[in-house]
Amino acid sequence: MLKKVDSGQLKVGMYIHDLSCDWMTHPFVRNRFLITKDEEIGKIRSAGIHDVVIDVSRGLDVQDAPTVAEAAAQTEEELIALATKPVVPLRVPLGEELKRAAMIRHQASGLVRTVMQDARLGKAVQLEQVTPVVENITASILRNPGALVGLLRIKTADDYTFLHSVSVCTLLVAFCRSRGMDPDTTYQAGLGGLLHDTGKALVPDKILNKPGPLTDEEFAIIKKHPKDGYDILLKTPEIGPIPLDITLHHHERRDGSGYPDKQGEGTISELAQMAAIVDVYDAITADRCYHKGVSAAEALRKIYEWSKFHFNPQFAQEFMRCVGIYPVGTLVMLESGRLGVVVEPHETNLLAPKVNVFFNTKKNVYIKPETVDLSKALGFGGGDKIVRHESAAKWQVDPMKFLVVAG
Repeated sequence: MLKKVDSGQLKVGMYIHDLSCDWMTHPFVRNRFLITKDEEIGKIRSAGIHDVVIDVSRGLDVQDAPTVAEAAAQTEEELIALATKPVVPLRVPLGEELKRAAMIRHQASGLVRTVMQDARLGKAVQLEQVTPVVENITASILRNPGALVGLLRIKTADDYTFLHSVSVCTLLVAFCRSRGMDPDTTYQAGLGGLLHDTGKALVPDKILNKPGPLTDEEFAIIKKHPKDGYDILLKTPEIGPIPLDITLHHHERRDGSGYPDKQGEGTISELAQMAAIVDVYDAITADRCYHKGVSAAEALRKIYEWSKFHFNPQFAQEFMRCVGIYPVGTLVMLESGRLGVVVEPHETNLLAPKVNVFFNTKKNVYIKPETVDLSKALGFGGGDKIVRHESAAKWQVDPMKFLVVAG
């Protein structure tokens, strides 16, 4: 049986099943292990890990701890309470924006690749090349954020580093827009998002793309990238304080467990806190050579749980409302037994988005795709509801192929 426990309850003899943290916080070469000494417990706590999952069939138990299922049910109940808040209305349909978004994705990833190459050569970032890309991303977000955000969930090992920066820019612009921030601040935040990992240009590829957990020495090198990026951007004429702050502090955490400055609550800027949420969300949803990405819906639930210690809880909740409890591109199981992909959030009820259904799980067959508006009753294009988010690998389907249903 798996249980969720506070790290303060850990004892030698317990078996760690999941450290319940984003991979950049991970202080161990293994994710599952038997605790054999107090030093291991201290290492978990000093890394800012507050909740872990233990396997009581393989080690000591904590009698009053909730099971993983019970903890997940509690989280889901709390999320439902957040699900009836207004979201920013869309200007154009998803299908109309997807083609433009694909071009912007290609343009932006190429730019980030160039920035990284220049940084390795000691060159300053050319802001005149970056500005049009950030403006194009912002324009796409204003039209329909789901298009570019959805496309950016598709990453390969070769383009991850570049597309991650584009994703952080895109999500941060959408986050700023949903919070009603002014255009100049939103642009500066987007610029910071696009350039936030510039320091990784100085990290050796064998460490950056290592197919396994990092050693303490390798992790120390990785942790230098915010300061390295900050120093690189300082050479850039007319760079503003917001991109510099985001680059330097996007790995800081509210409980002081982050890096490089171990800033705590009250000292991390608003935009750096927002960037931290976006950065982790995109990182943990991506497939990497050393870990399998989680679904967007699952990532949001992790962000919500971690916000008790690592992130500003209010910002975490606002980010969830920004992208939706079930973000565009999420595979969901409906009460009818059909699988569908979320294509558009509802304006006030995040539990009732528009979904393109395409698979009948009861018969294990594809069906003619159709758009179902879950906010409407049966006979009016609706009459169904989401039961849970699903794994595409489990059903061996590609939901991204069904983002648009032919009319």
